[in-house]
Amino acid sequence: MTKRLGEPPVRRAVVSGSAFEERIGYARAVVDGDRVHVSGTTGFDYASMTISGDVVEQAEQCLRNIGAALAEAGCTFADVVRVRYLLPAREDFEPCWPVLRRAFERVRPAATMMVCGLADERMRIEIEVDARRGTVVAGPGSALRFEPVDGDAMVDGDAMVDEWRHVHNVIVPPAAMTLDEARARAGRNRLVNAYLGDVLVGCSTVRPPAGEEQVATVIARVLPAYRGRGIGTALYEEGLAHARVLDAGAVETVVLAANADGLRFAGARGFVEKERYVLDGERDEWVDLRLASTAG
Repeated sequence: MTKRLGEPPVRRAVVSGSAFEERIGYARAVVDGDRVHVSGTTGFDYASMTISGDVVEQAEQCLRNIGAALAEAGCTFADVVRVRYLLPAREDFEPCWPVLRRAFERVRPAATMMVCGLADERMRIEIEVDARRGTVVAGPGSALRFEPVDGDAMVDGDAMVDEWRHVHNVIVPPAAMTLDEARARAGRNRLVNAYLGDVLVGCSTVRPPAGEEQVATVIARVLPAYRGRGIGTALYEEGLAHARVLDAGAVETVVLAANADGLRFAGARGFVEKERYVLDGERDEWVDLRLASTAG
């Protein structure tokens, strides 16, 4: 969400369903503008309120719980700037290092380890993180990466097609696809998935140039929780660059009329409305737009 000058930061709570949150009166995380503060999180499986006796397994569950809170706040481990580790026994810390390194090695947050008592004797580690939902820029060293979807790939092909389909169906539910339909789309168009760290955050479609004007279609989609961070712009620019490689004579996009965010995004990037229509047998209105520099 973009904040206008002079507006107070947007504050909201993220709850996980933990019995501790209800009994004590706190949130798993608090989103305060671009800042995300995740409470000290232990290795309980909050669905069953059970906990392993093994400290490494507890650390893994801590990170799963934290990852879920970060995702609901619209960020990932790639956005973490500070982490604090709390353990009753200092000798338990080193066995957890490989698990912690997998989560934080790429982002390298500031970190502190403290030896202290925890609220329940079954708890052997507690982890607290702070993150920042800043603008994401694609490029070398960035946590944002784009992966082309190859529907014919023998390894992970269907998984990537299904991830692309998931984003598409969330953004445009009236045109929700089956896996077979998404596979067919991958055979006709260039599909790309966008990840922030290891988290799926968006996708794009580039339809090859067609017709007398050699019109290519570029569509960028970002899951709602991750909007306002520059991910859509980076996806769009990557798709536009590919359309130009294909020698497109003009570039268009298509947006569901009910998607106000999508229409604002397209307008801010120079697209102008070309036509509105409703497909035969359907009720939802669609908008075709063309880049102003190529609008006829």
